[in-house]
Amino acid sequence: MAMTDPVGDMLTRIRNGQRAKKDSVLSPASKLRANVLEVLQREGYIRGYSEDASGKHPALRIELKYFEGEPAIKHVARVSKPGRRVYSGSKELPSIRNGLGITIVSTPKGVLSDAEARAENVGGEVLAEVF
Repeated sequence: MAMTDPVGDMLTRIRNGQRAKKDSVLSPASKLRANVLEVLQREGYIRGYSEDASGKHPALRIELKYFEGEPAIKHVARVSKPGRRVYSGSKELPSIRNGLGITIVSTPKGVLSDAEARAENVGGEVLAEVF
């Protein structure tokens, strides 16, 4: 069966892996997923990610990050879903926890965090919120 929300699936794998105190999780590879992981790594929510070609299909190995035994990501949620897309201009991008969290936005200039999108003065599809 075809997957309808690949980014939501990856975020759920990260959430479940951190609840189970895993060091890393695997997710099928795609450019959009890699771009979202790049934003999470730049913002310090994951240690890193790498290509894993050991299986039948290419995958991304996501290295989870913990601080004093607690997951670095307290909350991760998909905002724009296949049934309801959410778009926002650069001036209307939501602020998560008064700037302590981030919103991941897919813009014409690539996948960016909300702060980067405001600095570039671009809006786009609001993919997820993380804190």
